[in-house]
Amino acid sequence: MGTYGRQDIVFVKGEGSWLETETGARYLDFASGIAVNALGHSHPRLVAALTEQAGKLWHTSNLYRVAGQERLAERLTAATFADRVFFCNSGAEACEGAIKVARRFHFVSGRPERWRIITCQGAFHGRTLAALAAAGNPKYLEGFGEEAPGFDHVPFGDLDAVRDAIGPETAAVMIEPIQGEGGIHVGSEAYLQGLRSLCDKAGILLILDEVQSGVGRSGKLFAHEWAGITPDVMAIAKGIGGGFPLGAILATEEAAAGLTPGTHGSTFGGNPLAMAVGEAVLDVVLEPGFLEGVQQKALRLRQGLARLRDQFPDLVVEVRGQGLLSGIRLSSAPAAVVAAAREEGLLVVGAGDNVVRILPPLTVADHEISEGIERLSRALARVSSPSNT
Repeated sequence: MGTYGRQDIVFVKGEGSWLETETGARYLDFASGIAVNALGHSHPRLVAALTEQAGKLWHTSNLYRVAGQERLAERLTAATFADRVFFCNSGAEACEGAIKVARRFHFVSGRPERWRIITCQGAFHGRTLAALAAAGNPKYLEGFGEEAPGFDHVPFGDLDAVRDAIGPETAAVMIEPIQGEGGIHVGSEAYLQGLRSLCDKAGILLILDEVQSGVGRSGKLFAHEWAGITPDVMAIAKGIGGGFPLGAILATEEAAAGLTPGTHGSTFGGNPLAMAVGEAVLDVVLEPGFLEGVQQKALRLRQGLARLRDQFPDLVVEVRGQGLLSGIRLSSAPAAVVAAAREEGLLVVGAGDNVVRILPPLTVADHEISEGIERLSRALARVSSPSNT
């Protein structure tokens, strides 16, 4: 179906931070499948985990215990705030499920009137009907009938707006600690701490969508750790599968209490293949020094982007981000720079608010960061002075 405006490139091979086309052209991948390929392409430990499991068992369904689910859930709960995990296949499913967790929590607690969710303008929570309504972006809602009810939208970063929106029907606040699709807007420590406090005082849940910002992308295992807070519910996906479809809902024991047998489910969620890859991703990301290495790489990338801002002041307005979830805000729409970067053999991604997202694998080498900055510099030069290219 005609749902994608695809670029005319066919990739047939990938290794580390690089992709290769059917014609042999090589591209430095600073898109990472939109923050999915956390460990780059064809990481040997992920390949080994997947192929070993593929020779054993692919699918049994959730009618039975799945050993890989139990192991991965134990590791995720040990490394996070969570006590309970539900496995699914995507970020949209994780966000949709998190909404159900919040509403069901209040229902079983004797507060069925609490079902509305406060969300933020500029958010992106996926493409299902409820996730689209949660984000409230008219561009994505157009033509799909009446918007799913139950969401109250406030400006991102505005604690007073959240406070004013909380009412007797409010079940939760749901935000991305770093808005990715919306333009790399980073929630401040004070904002996230304030949200935690507001939710505690109102007796409502704090849901964090860390689909894009999680699993090391911010330089911590999860971005909310920078603010020293914990959510009640968290949606994750993308990086946890390293390229294999995998999502999860993480929750405290109390928040998860409403999900009893029959209230939620997934046919493919938590299948043995996904669990094997998810474990391998954690093996790498939780190794001593790995996240500190991401932070050092992020500093190197940020310094390079700052130089580009100084080099192209009329085009690059601002450098944004946290960790290896970075972006540059332009004075015009990002499409021309994304296309010019592609001509220079560099893959980047556009976002809202005239932003170009720069999302290298967490395993990117220092020399590849330097190479990426150089290629992006040439792309910006193309756009700044098209007559000279």
